[in-house]
Amino acid sequence: MSRKRNKFLIALIILLVAAIIGTLAYIVVKNLNENNERKSLDNIAGSYASGIENGTTSATESATEVTSPSINVKKVENPIDFKSLQQQNSDIYSWIYIPNTNVNYPVLQSHLDDNLYLDHDIYKNYSFSGSIYSQMCNKRDYSDRVTVLYGHNMANGSMFATLHRFYDADFFNKNRYIYVYTPDRKLTYEIVSAFEYDNRHIMNSFDFSDDNVFSDYLNMIKNPHSVSVNKRNTELTTDDKILVLSTCLNSGDGRYLVQGVLKKDEPTK
Repeated sequence: MSRKRNKFLIALIILLVAAIIGTLAYIVVKNLNENNERKSLDNIAGSYASGIENGTTSATESATEVTSPSINVKKVENPIDFKSLQQQNSDIYSWIYIPNTNVNYPVLQSHLDDNLYLDHDIYKNYSFSGSIYSQMCNKRDYSDRVTVLYGHNMANGSMFATLHRFYDADFFNKNRYIYVYTPDRKLTYEIVSAFEYDNRHIMNSFDFSDDNVFSDYLNMIKNPHSVSVNKRNTELTTDDKILVLSTCLNSGDGRYLVQGVLKKDEPTK
């Protein structure tokens, strides 16, 4: 009995050691893959969005009025090489940049699979980090009353992970704007609020074509009922366009939302 027991204990120890080694190996490989993906994403920004920081409005400048693109309006520089990007993948339709975060990425939308870019990169290759993307319920020109963009909360700080910096009131107060570029427009959104939310699908849960529903939603994002909220006293009306950035909570149970209102719509050259 003693020998059998010893053999059993030895076998159990071997299995535990193998399990620990396997887990450590998985963690190491996962971290290496995430770091490699992070470097690849940095290279994408460097290749296709050179000088984007110089094309944004500083926090001291005002963005108080939406202007519609017109041939009579002076065009601003577009720092994004959309021609090269769209040669790589026609699903790339815009670019999002938020100063003082790692958010500096192409935005994609598949016409075939709403969640393709949940786990595929901008070249349609499998990627644990995925991409920043919207779903087919939203138009690609940001003309919907509410547009939702999704991105993972990655441990390496990529995708939408650094949206969590808006938990900090000082960071929230100092960083007001989200910038979105399309091939012919620059959209400037002022961040209205950042808060924890539940897992509901926003576009499927609200009929934003109904003025009353949309008005209620605007009131909610101005005064969200959440355990963690930062917000500005921004006036919102049913004529406004809202951009929602959605990522996972660190706890994994719910979503963290950063919501902005369109303040400038400028044509680009």
